[in-house]
Amino acid sequence: MDDIINPENEGDLLAQIEEVEALSSIYGDEWCVIDEASRIFCIKISNDLEESKLTACLQIILPPDYPSAAPPIYQINAAWLRGLERTKLANSLEDLYVEHVGESILYLWVEIIREFLLEKSQSSETVDQPENVNMTTEEEEDDDEDMPDFRSLKLNTENAHLFMDPAKDEEAPPIKHGNTLTDRRSTFQPHLAPVVTPKQVKMVLEKLYENKKLASATHNIYAYRIYCEDKNSFLQDCEDDGETAAGGRLLHLLQILDVRNVMVVVSRWYGGILLGPDRFKHINNCARNILVEEGYTASTDEATKSGAKIKRPKSKKMK
Repeated sequence: MDDIINPENEGDLLAQIEEVEALSSIYGDEWCVIDEASRIFCIKISNDLEESKLTACLQIILPPDYPSAAPPIYQINAAWLRGLERTKLANSLEDLYVEHVGESILYLWVEIIREFLLEKSQSSETVDQPENVNMTTEEEEDDDEDMPDFRSLKLNTENAHLFMDPAKDEEAPPIKHGNTLTDRRSTFQPHLAPVVTPKQVKMVLEKLYENKKLASATHNIYAYRIYCEDKNSFLQDCEDDGETAAGGRLLHLLQILDVRNVMVVVSRWYGGILLGPDRFKHINNCARNILVEEGYTASTDEATKSGAKIKRPKSKKMK
């Protein structure tokens, strides 16, 4: 994000400053500034109930032309929020933005999430935080380290057709496996595949999970970026797989390196010793190494930017 403010965005910047000051005053310690210069913030939201307490972390980036012309970039982190519930909440936020285009929206977003938590906790379907989510103990201790997933606001159903089951005769893209890294009994290994559609993303995941060793990993964190020429935009997404904020950090790395048409998965086998922030460093270092090895690097060269290979290193096959 540029540090130089376009004069046309001065009004937006002033509006953002006023909104951030108001939110900080209203929510106190729940409001967190991650990177003020880059306009990255987060807020922890709870239903304020002692029993059946649920929490969520709303992470946001304020674009230079918010609120006048663009929505905040957001991600909701909550281990219990899955599937249809996540879609329902995301649609509520997006509908609210559409109703208030051009206005500061964050307070309304926070409160609608709080209402959602309250309704869920009071419903007969409320359950405790799911035990079957792959989470290491250090995950619970490091909640304050959450970083944004840098996921753009979009209607959840917009690209749903792209995820339909691929044709039976369509082969999965070739998958490369990088070197393992071990630290205090935790082992990390990156995997990379060229992808041009979300269908291929699904195929890569299915192929990886056919391997018993990879399927047994504590976390399989992934991120992908696909360039859509017709729309001159990116289709991108990520998954923490229980390692909160790891997917967002991985996607951020892909964005910084300006890679496209590629998917990176990093497997972690937890060894029982807490690594703290080092685990994020290892995940991104593994991803960066395999991107460099396979020739996916940020460059002014169009072939490189399109994800073309610039060298052919030796590939590895999983046993």
